[in-house]
Amino acid sequence: MTTQAKTASTCPPPETAQGTHVFDILGYSKHRGMGADYFIRSGVFNVAGHQWVIFFYPDGYGEELAGGFDFVSAYLRLLSTSGKVRASCDLRLVNPGTGVSTSVHPTLVITRELDPEKDKVVCHCMCIGRGELEGTYVKNDRLTMECVVTVRKEPKVSKSRTFPSIRVPPSNLKRQLAELLESREGADVTFAVAGETFAAHRLVLAMRSPVFKAELCGPMREVGMGTRPVVVEDMQPDVFRAMLYFVYTDSMDHNEDLSRDYHSKNCDMVRHLLVAADRYAIERLKLICQSILCNNLDVQNVATTLALADQHHCDKLKHACVEFMCCSNNAQDVVATQGYMDLAKTSPSVLADAMGRMSKISKKVMTRALQAQDGSSIS
Repeated sequence: MTTQAKTASTCPPPETAQGTHVFDILGYSKHRGMGADYFIRSGVFNVAGHQWVIFFYPDGYGEELAGGFDFVSAYLRLLSTSGKVRASCDLRLVNPGTGVSTSVHPTLVITRELDPEKDKVVCHCMCIGRGELEGTYVKNDRLTMECVVTVRKEPKVSKSRTFPSIRVPPSNLKRQLAELLESREGADVTFAVAGETFAAHRLVLAMRSPVFKAELCGPMREVGMGTRPVVVEDMQPDVFRAMLYFVYTDSMDHNEDLSRDYHSKNCDMVRHLLVAADRYAIERLKLICQSILCNNLDVQNVATTLALADQHHCDKLKHACVEFMCCSNNAQDVVATQGYMDLAKTSPSVLADAMGRMSKISKKVMTRALQAQDGSSIS
């Protein structure tokens, strides 16, 4: 079983650092009338390790003057060059009568990204009409403002951590059942096959084969117990052993030698296993044998395989043999083989049926070829 590691990381709420700089402008009226480019610069102050300064324009600045309105402006400038900074600026004017500071733009305090490398280091933090400013916040020719700078720090995302997991090993049922068969522990039935004796378990055999179930759990259930083994005729011990292994494990890899035989062109063992699987109605084993034989069809064995498929009701394998024989490169060679000659003598009906199927398949192939030719000529 494949397991996938599950990891996680956590992003906490962003941390912020805040600082307030009080900027007093004395002799306010003496700074008026100096032109739009004139500004008053505050002292440098530090917030969150970055240096800042306020630029105050008594006669307004830039686009604010385009409409002919009389505005006063202030900007916050970042002096540090240590990378991008995300900050917000809340400029508050102090009412000299009450000592209370009021935000100039309370609804516009938003965080901006300032990048010294791209000269985006200015944050516009005040634009107010001169009449409102001087009528409310200037007294004794003095203007006091408070600049609250809030710097949002980069979130400190935690290192990825691995979730605890419990590894589930792959199933060992196949190995355990193979060991059960090999150890003979708890075996309650024996088979005699060409001089060799095999011990097995009735319940396993009955579960996997309806034929075994009828023989071992029906009226003959006493047979095979004690000194009365079940005699298996017309089967070699190696074939019966391989079949038992499949019954217990649903696998054909009984040993390396058999495994090589299954996938080589010498498919004698597979043929015998197919017969055994048909005899005991072990359908999956029978289908696997058909698949192996189909994959190993050649000119020399196709006629023999066709006879075997017909004898044991393997329709899919029969169809595969007929299609193989229909191939234009194979037909004449197949007819010349000994297997084909034996098939003609022993099973002429099978051969006649194959010929009929070959004729139908050939007609279909010819029809498709003509249709393709007509289509290409039309186009």
